[in-house]
Amino acid sequence: MSNILRRGRLEAAQDEEILRYTSSMEADRWIFNADIVVDLAHTVMLREQGIIKEEDCSKILSGLLKIREEGMEKLDFSYEDIHISLESRLIDMVGEDVGGRMHSGRSRNDEVATCIRLTLREELLGLLEEIFALRKTLVSLAEKHSETLMPGFTHLQHAQPTTLAHHLCAHESALGRDFDRVQDAFSRVNLCPLGAAAFASTGFNLNRKRTQELLGFEGLLENSMDAVSSRDFLIECASVFSNLMINLSRIAEELVIWSSSEFNFIELDDMYASTSSIMPQKKNPDTAELMRGKTGVSVGALMSLLTICKGLPLSYNRDLQEATPNIWRSVETVRASVRVMEGMVKTMKVHPDVLAAESITGFTTATELADTFVRETGIPFRTAHQIVGMLAKEREKPTMEKIDSAAEVVLGESLSSKGLTENMVKEALNPESNIKRRKIPGGPAPEEMKNYLSKRKTELELNAQEIATLKDIIDSAFENLLSVVEEYRKI
Repeated sequence: MSNILRRGRLEAAQDEEILRYTSSMEADRWIFNADIVVDLAHTVMLREQGIIKEEDCSKILSGLLKIREEGMEKLDFSYEDIHISLESRLIDMVGEDVGGRMHSGRSRNDEVATCIRLTLREELLGLLEEIFALRKTLVSLAEKHSETLMPGFTHLQHAQPTTLAHHLCAHESALGRDFDRVQDAFSRVNLCPLGAAAFASTGFNLNRKRTQELLGFEGLLENSMDAVSSRDFLIECASVFSNLMINLSRIAEELVIWSSSEFNFIELDDMYASTSSIMPQKKNPDTAELMRGKTGVSVGALMSLLTICKGLPLSYNRDLQEATPNIWRSVETVRASVRVMEGMVKTMKVHPDVLAAESITGFTTATELADTFVRETGIPFRTAHQIVGMLAKEREKPTMEKIDSAAEVVLGESLSSKGLTENMVKEALNPESNIKRRKIPGGPAPEEMKNYLSKRKTELELNAQEIATLKDIIDSAFENLLSVVEEYRKI
């Protein structure tokens, strides 16, 4: 059949290079199912509004379900996009007098915007479930290691003792914000542009609210010009994905470092490692390294979207066709990365003895020693900081004698004369005592971590309910749509 778009206004047929250059068919694989669903809902609404006849509606619905069953591979890929290819296939099946009525009151502009939102909505729901699983795994691992000592770092230098639970929960907290950002973006994706037509709506008496309900959208994008031309929701999602990938990349970086011979804090499961083609002893953290690299995919997609959407005049422009491949590439990468990270964390082997031994390397208890000077002798913190700094130069464990000697230089008197004892010093240098003292909110003390983890588990339970509610709303809408479709097909 001839191209149903070009047979009127246009005469010249496009050559293969132009067809390939302008076609979105490969990227449209992402929205095939969504396009069918949108067509079903629009057709139902057209019948209910009296715009098409009952018998025509029945034939169109049956044809669409047949196309859905056949799959996208049965469509003609010579068309510029899936919407025209699908409509053309429908016309081949039921005739133009019937199939040619499906597009009444609609443009590809509002159609594709709706399809993108439907598909992206599903991807965001899946991503929420995957972030939830990763956070749950981190919390579970933290519970097992609430008293596992390890060194904390700043500038990748040994800084203060902490616990593995405290460290893991830092990552979980960041991922919790990522979860919130995805959820927030979902609320703006979950709006229906259908009925906006090309940009100025339509003279047909469409019931936009009805198609919104049939498709399970939370609300309408009311301004028809904004509805078809805005892709800010893609930019927002790409930004959220980039932020999430950056947080995952930070975890991946630590897994690479921690699994090195120099650190030996953990060992990654063999599933997430590779070996060398020439050095048989190697166990390389390739999966974590690739995750660092794949962060560039999401960041690159965001930059592409910003560039594509910059300076576009209202309303629709074909430039926007180039936006969607970027969001699909990004969401595919980020979802896979979350799943892989969850697997790496769940299966990695922790070396508690190594972590504990390294918790005091590099005089990590120096801060607590200075704090002890302040608490027990009443000297200013800056003075205590100077004394401990002098002790740190010697790179040896501070003794009472050395402390008093340094104090004499700085203060002109010893700290032992001001009430400091060897037992106080000993406790200050003990990493476990360090941890137990840090029991204010957010600190690593076991009792505080217990409270913190309890709060996170409660939050996760609420998140699980929120995901279930969103899924139920969408699933119920789809089931209702199919029920109406089956009813109208029987005519």
